[in-house]
Amino acid sequence: MTEQLKRLRTDHVGSLLRPPSLIDAFMAHGRGELDAAGLASAQDDGIRQVVAQQQAAGLPVISDGEYRRLNWQVSFSEVDGWDLWRGSWRGFLENPSTVGEGEQPGQRGRDAVESFKVPATAKLRLTENFPLREFRFLDSVATTTSKAMLMGPDRVAQMCDIAGSAPHYETADGFLNDVVAIQHRMVGDLIEAGCQYIQLDEPSYTGYVDQDTLERIAARGEDPFKNLARAVAASNAVIAGYEGRACFGLHICRGNRASMWHREGTYDGIAEYLFANLKFDRLLLEYDTERAGGFEPLAFVPRGGPTVVLGLITTKDGTVEDVDTLIARVHAASKFIDLEQLAISPQCGFASGISGNFLSEDAQWRKLDVMLEVARRVWG
Repeated sequence: MTEQLKRLRTDHVGSLLRPPSLIDAFMAHGRGELDAAGLASAQDDGIRQVVAQQQAAGLPVISDGEYRRLNWQVSFSEVDGWDLWRGSWRGFLENPSTVGEGEQPGQRGRDAVESFKVPATAKLRLTENFPLREFRFLDSVATTTSKAMLMGPDRVAQMCDIAGSAPHYETADGFLNDVVAIQHRMVGDLIEAGCQYIQLDEPSYTGYVDQDTLERIAARGEDPFKNLARAVAASNAVIAGYEGRACFGLHICRGNRASMWHREGTYDGIAEYLFANLKFDRLLLEYDTERAGGFEPLAFVPRGGPTVVLGLITTKDGTVEDVDTLIARVHAASKFIDLEQLAISPQCGFASGISGNFLSEDAQWRKLDVMLEVARRVWG
């Protein structure tokens, strides 16, 4: 099964647009008008529906749409000493129509990555495996293979205010080591529960080619390459020892919604090291706009190694892509990596935050239909 999942020709990153009824339930809960049981019931109903829609569409791997999350980052939330929920709830209640990726109220665009930092208030300790809770319900209602999504460890570390975390943490290395230990346990629990596909979302990697981020790293007196190597080692350590027991994907992007253009820079500066050293079965790479650059860096992906899932379909707006144009782009990529080592997907989730991206549900499903049609015509 792991090998079959590794070679799937389609994928989607995980989050899907929430129905208005679910957003209303979150809002009511945040205002104290709906208790936790009521919110959970609304989430359960929404997940049942979106699972049925994915299965009816013919998607080979499905998610719960991240319907229990305010934003994608709260996968690492039920952890003593780390409070992502409070800032996420505050942002959502103050401006639910614009908060999309966990940024603080008033922070938008590229500044949001640097501004949304949370200090550790104690040594980190897992209190509940939140993705495991998500997966157990998803698995109970789905008849199709389900995936679980976790925020990658380097992204967690980038979000930590280390200076404000003393005396619990004095260095980023110490904090990252504890994050890795917790996430390694989370992955093990998911596998024991029967999860066959686990994905890390690690947008931090594009920081190592983004000029603004590189300047901040240099200003702190740090070596960007050492930080990249540390990030790769952390991602690999999260899944170490579980190889072959599940399919492992890693998603890389530069920000999602049009207002969340966090980073710029092509893969060229990191591809040789990144692709040679990541120990994942599937690499889900953003490729929907020119900011990702060309396909040339795919030549560094080891032959017979991970499947490269080309994120050619944008989730940033509702323009539905042309099938023939996408097919041409897949074949353009195949000049640098074997066609049998490629797949296609949207470049990111459709709703990194509860408010969702700037497109309709109809456009979302049409884009997924286009993805399936491309796969049928390219790979049969």
